[in-house]
Amino acid sequence: MTRHGTEARCVPVRVSELRRIIEGEAELFVPRAPRIYDAPVFFNPIMRLNRDVSILCARILRPKTVLDAFSATGIRGIRYALEADAEEVWMNDISRDAFELMLKNSRLNFPRALQVGVGGRVVLIHGGSILVLSKEDANRLMSDKFRYFDLVDLDPFGSPVEYLDAALRSVKRKGVVAVTATDTGVLCGAYGRACLKKYLARPVRGELCHEAGLRILIGTIVRYAAKYDLGVEVVLAYYRDHYFRVFLRLRSGAKWALKSLGMLGYLYYTGPGRFEYETAFLPSREGAYGPMWMGKLKDEESVKRIHEECRNCGFIGRDTCEFIELLHEELDVPFFYDTHSLAREFGTQVPKVSTLIERLRELGFEATKTHLSPTAFKTTGGLADVMKAWRGG
Repeated sequence: MTRHGTEARCVPVRVSELRRIIEGEAELFVPRAPRIYDAPVFFNPIMRLNRDVSILCARILRPKTVLDAFSATGIRGIRYALEADAEEVWMNDISRDAFELMLKNSRLNFPRALQVGVGGRVVLIHGGSILVLSKEDANRLMSDKFRYFDLVDLDPFGSPVEYLDAALRSVKRKGVVAVTATDTGVLCGAYGRACLKKYLARPVRGELCHEAGLRILIGTIVRYAAKYDLGVEVVLAYYRDHYFRVFLRLRSGAKWALKSLGMLGYLYYTGPGRFEYETAFLPSREGAYGPMWMGKLKDEESVKRIHEECRNCGFIGRDTCEFIELLHEELDVPFFYDTHSLAREFGTQVPKVSTLIERLRELGFEATKTHLSPTAFKTTGGLADVMKAWRGG
């Protein structure tokens, strides 16, 4: 996989430069390298949680045809085939090295598969499952496979924006798109002009930047989808480590598209704890951040099922299950209060998050921890209510 969607000159990966690992129910060879970005084929072990959550989502959504558009080692696609019972999994990467390594790893995990070549692609047939390996430009492949896939998974370097149009044409009209964005500096406001250029949105700096960035990403996909009379339902959306990740179920029809567009809006932020938001096509006053998605970041029933799957799957990491439990319990309202930011703003000591949550509940408000920050919480109360709880109720 390359950064710009074009094939780099590759030096074949030798067996001596590989090490063998296990992730989930898959075994695979990955390159030895002092840094992950020095490897001839990209593999990031930190993204195991991302892949775990992808498998859990696929297990409840049950897609029959899946595309992993940027496969690199092939780990994600192989896990879709092994752990999510997908009947047909396509793995693609434009890099020759990546293609050869994903083929090697596919043979390792499906040693008895019948291998055939079809139109420059390699097809592995194993029982009732089919793996298709291709070495193509991702946009070209998705454009060729019009309305073919139940699930299209985009996990590129940086921004996914340049692949959204092709992905939304390649997925079925009631399918699912899973999208990762690693350009957190752009979406979180460090590079505001780049965000305007790529996402046509104004990002916010400060403690709310990660949630706002996540909502800008969803809002961008909503606008792209609306062109094709497609609306979205958020199955799950989260921020973790250095990336944003969203799973969106598509809904077909102009009414769904307009309904989704109606959930776009703007954030007004003037300092720690001081924020307002609105759903509107245009901002009602100056100083707006957005447009961004103001709807739910999870489907409660889907996350409940994902949580149950996690507890029943022995191959899912413990940290993944703990993260899913946090998402499952998290109050799904826009934006949060950060204790450290509030303490600096008002010159006070920092109380425990758990203490504030307990006090807010005693005052009659809903309140939970948030996955977006270990020092923050979400609540149905406003800033005045939070400060009342801060002072001891």
